[in-house]
Amino acid sequence: MSSSSSTPASATAPMPTAKNASIPTNEFQDAIDVKRWIREQAIKLGFADCGFISVDNPLFEAQMQGLRDWLAKGHHGQLTFMESNHDKRANPALLVEGSRTIISVRMDYLEAAPAPRRIEDNLRPNHAIIARYARGRDYHKTMRSRLKKLAQNIEAMLPQWQHLDIGVDSPFVFRPFSDSAPIFERPLADAAGLGWTGKHTLLINKDSGSFFVLGELFLSLALPEDTAVSAHCGSCSACIDICPTQAIVAPYQLKASACISYLTIEHDGIIDETYRKAIGNRVFGCDDCQLICPWNRYAQISPIDDFHARHNLDDSLLIELWQWSEQQFLKSTEGSPLRRTGYVNFLRNLSIGIGNAPYHAKHIEKLTSRLGEHGEVLDEHIHWAIKEQLAKRHSSTS
Repeated sequence: MSSSSSTPASATAPMPTAKNASIPTNEFQDAIDVKRWIREQAIKLGFADCGFISVDNPLFEAQMQGLRDWLAKGHHGQLTFMESNHDKRANPALLVEGSRTIISVRMDYLEAAPAPRRIEDNLRPNHAIIARYARGRDYHKTMRSRLKKLAQNIEAMLPQWQHLDIGVDSPFVFRPFSDSAPIFERPLADAAGLGWTGKHTLLINKDSGSFFVLGELFLSLALPEDTAVSAHCGSCSACIDICPTQAIVAPYQLKASACISYLTIEHDGIIDETYRKAIGNRVFGCDDCQLICPWNRYAQISPIDDFHARHNLDDSLLIELWQWSEQQFLKSTEGSPLRRTGYVNFLRNLSIGIGNAPYHAKHIEKLTSRLGEHGEVLDEHIHWAIKEQLAKRHSSTS
């Protein structure tokens, strides 16, 4: 079932296939055996791990006060969707009628391991730095399609679980999500034991670092919950100290409106000059707080080809991407997360990157050539970039 559907999938359990019939019923003694089997299937589908939590867990209601406080401080910027659907955030059972359990999954996305505790992106000031999760295909589609397959595998096994008190007699309902609904995704994964919340507000796993994305599968089966793991950040403040825009205002508190990922992806319009130099050459997202984290020495390479960089997006010069026409942008970002920011805002981000790059005459030439093409907002950033380039030229000749 597509996650965009307004109603959950519901079906009568099919007769067992020959493959499933070969599994003796007595191999499943209890719900723990079912969970173990589901986890094995998740790993086979490319997920790094999965955890289980009830839709009725009190964490959802408990998270609401923190969300209200965050919104009251205005830290969400233009993320106005965070202001609505609070009833569903507090009670996820409202999202999928008949659901009883949420399976939280994580999926590693690195194509290559970064150097431990180094921000090597800063060593390439003429390159356009795109967050590592966004260099390949849009992970949301990959995540949802594999969660759907996991649900179908589970559905095929229902006849083997008739003797267990897990809700098999009720109509089977499932629905996959991936950053596509009002869900407390990271707290949910935290409570389900997939890792602990780091001081940068991302989830960290002791064996895999934090370079992974999260997804959820709502199910009508009643399965035992997993338990949270202990936090292991200790006194480390590396992520707070490294943040270019100081968006991590305190441990576990992110001012999203100052975060480079927000500014380059979600923010529409003029980016405040306060942040432009700090953005550097990051044109879509930012990995700094993860790159510096000591736990990412354990980061895992993804087994999924969809995360492999396309169109040289892991090694493109700012000036090369700046010359993309809108048609080329749309062609090169088909099925890519980069589509989210839009063409004009992508140029806006590139102009900031070029302004921050070392001086070169061609930078000023190429920037000037696009003045007047896409409105006042882009022109504002182009003028700023030209000013920054001229300042570097003057300082190099003085």
